[in-house]
Amino acid sequence: MHRARSGVIPSPNIWHWPHVYEAENRAQDVDGALFEAIRSVADWTSKTVVDIGCGSGFHLPIFAAAAERVIGIEPHEPLAAAARTRVAGLSNVDVRAAQADSLPMGDGTVDLVHARTAYFFGPGCGPGITEAMRVLVPGGALVVIDLDATASPYGDWMRADLPHYDPAAVEAFFSVQGFDITRVDTRWSFPNRAVLREVLAIEFGPRVARDAIRAVEGVSFDVRYRVHVRRKPTGIELR
Repeated sequence: MHRARSGVIPSPNIWHWPHVYEAENRAQDVDGALFEAIRSVADWTSKTVVDIGCGSGFHLPIFAAAAERVIGIEPHEPLAAAARTRVAGLSNVDVRAAQADSLPMGDGTVDLVHARTAYFFGPGCGPGITEAMRVLVPGGALVVIDLDATASPYGDWMRADLPHYDPAAVEAFFSVQGFDITRVDTRWSFPNRAVLREVLAIEFGPRVARDAIRAVEGVSFDVRYRVHVRRKPTGIELR
């Protein structure tokens, strides 16, 4: 999920190819390293979780298994509807069509705000950070997960596809905003080469996707993420 002054910018992959992105979600981080990293800094057991840019709700049941309450936030109504269908049998999950910079919940009501490769891409996401801090309880955490474009092979493909993307500048932005950073190595694994090709084709332009497909032997490759964490102060917060 992206944010512009005029509103939400369509996601270039999940909005247009939700069925392929579903396969991508199943292939990502098959060993669960990211959820282990999140739990180590912000255990959501019996807590309230907000998942910003939840898409079709792939991660909502994982949070719901331990959380008291989970709220999925998704600005694209067709995806929000798909997420509602996914969690229809889960009484502790609610999905709302809303934006990261205008969350439909009260001050100090959330323990964990989670955003994975959604909205928080560096400079420009300040309104979302401010809004997350508003809804968090004192000591609560905003956990932003994005892809580490400095790590091979996925980062090489990202930089080739997005030559103007500056990983160091993004990290500097989050550091200035008071985030700590942890790098997490994961493994993506696909059921077959056909699904791998489909996923890389929606993540990158034709040339980079073609080169990436050729570079992968088999059906899996390593992907490194950055986990940015900012906590809401437990004492007096100066504005």
